[in-house]
Amino acid sequence: MDKTSVLGDAIVYLEHLQERVNKIEEQAAKQTIESVLLVKRSQQLLEDEGSSDEVDSPDEKPLPEIEVKVFNKNVLLRIQCEKHKGVLVKILSEVEKLNLAVISVSVAPFGSLALDITIIAEMEKEYSLTMQELVRSLRSALLRGTQADWM
Repeated sequence: MDKTSVLGDAIVYLEHLQERVNKIEEQAAKQTIESVLLVKRSQQLLEDEGSSDEVDSPDEKPLPEIEVKVFNKNVLLRIQCEKHKGVLVKILSEVEKLNLAVISVSVAPFGSLALDITIIAEMEKEYSLTMQELVRSLRSALLRGTQADWM
């Protein structure tokens, strides 16, 4: 091969790579990340009741804070909840019931009475929930566990 044909092949290859980069950038621009955040009940009360200064009573436990982000088939769950026995097992079993395959779990104490749980999961073929349904399901599972601990 002479220098001219080598340069010609290199130019064709660079053009091919540039086309691939453009296609990938277009696909990335089209993809969106969806997210939902369920705030604590005490914050909802303040927003819903306007100027009400009502604060949770000492006997009333605050609800968990759950954030869900979805990107393609990947799901990021961030949960801040009360620290009590079996909470992580309850969350993970609920996630698996919802047809999510757990990829990664991180748990860190948040203060002395709370946990910050981060779960990365992947949707399985049978997954059919909206993000709001996912949040409601996790929230109810956490509340069932908390209420059982109170009794």
